[in-house]
Amino acid sequence: MASGPEPQSPRLVAGIFLGVALGLVGFFIASTGVRGMGFVMFLAVPVGAGFVTGWMLPVGKAVGRIALASLILCLVLLVALGREGPLCAIMAFPILMVCVVSGALLGAAARTVLKPRGNQNVTTGVMLLAMPLLIFTGKQVERPLFDHSRTEVVSNSVHVDAPPDVAWTLIQSIDSIKASKPLLMHVGLPVPQRCTLAKAELGAKRTCYFDKGFIEETVTTWDPPRHMGLRIDRTHMPGRHWLGFEHADYWLEPEGNGTRLTRTTSISSHLYPVWYWRPLERWGVNSEHRYILEDAAISGAARAGKQ
Repeated sequence: MASGPEPQSPRLVAGIFLGVALGLVGFFIASTGVRGMGFVMFLAVPVGAGFVTGWMLPVGKAVGRIALASLILCLVLLVALGREGPLCAIMAFPILMVCVVSGALLGAAARTVLKPRGNQNVTTGVMLLAMPLLIFTGKQVERPLFDHSRTEVVSNSVHVDAPPDVAWTLIQSIDSIKASKPLLMHVGLPVPQRCTLAKAELGAKRTCYFDKGFIEETVTTWDPPRHMGLRIDRTHMPGRHWLGFEHADYWLEPEGNGTRLTRTTSISSHLYPVWYWRPLERWGVNSEHRYILEDAAISGAARAGKQ
């Protein structure tokens, strides 16, 4: 009796675990001893891991599913081990997905075209040794990119139904926040809860508490009720700080019967490629701004007796 087709499940499982192993090894090589993450982490590692998996495991159309399953499991493990935060994993997923699936398809295509023969163990061994070496070499070439951080300035404004002298009191200390949380705060973006100001003067210490951790600030400009500048001294937050906060400003200008309240934050980043990470970084900071500014608008309306 003729036998049926060979079951694919063992190959699928083997392929998934191979992809996870390659991804984890690549992650730790690329991220150890450097101040940021760049082209090696987000392009070379997923493409390389996918290519080796596609080359080594002739599973036809399943190679894309293997690559995707491997990536998801790898990210879950990194989050579970505390090496990355959930939000970082979610934000990195699209570019990693495209690269790892593309690498797997390229590996499978190369195997089909070249039709390797002979001792497959030798080829397998060479590839498994070559990938970490190439990643390490790429990291050394890329290292100077992280010597200087990339800076960005993000600014948002809101109208507060209260005069500047009243709006000024809303930004010094915040007892609680009543605004609705933006989308990113439901998937891991730190949620501001309250802020305390030690003294209403230049040089005073201000501390903002989040759902996980806190940020310590120093007042560098005190010009009521127009401008409060803050130097961000320390960030005590979980996760790896590829994105840093440098300085923040509140600007208040009369606008009709109320105030135009503007929040500006200067950030530093060690994430590349810029074209991918800049919009996501700005999205995150914009979300934090809108949350704080919306609360000021709500509180201002309440104090003016309009809510």
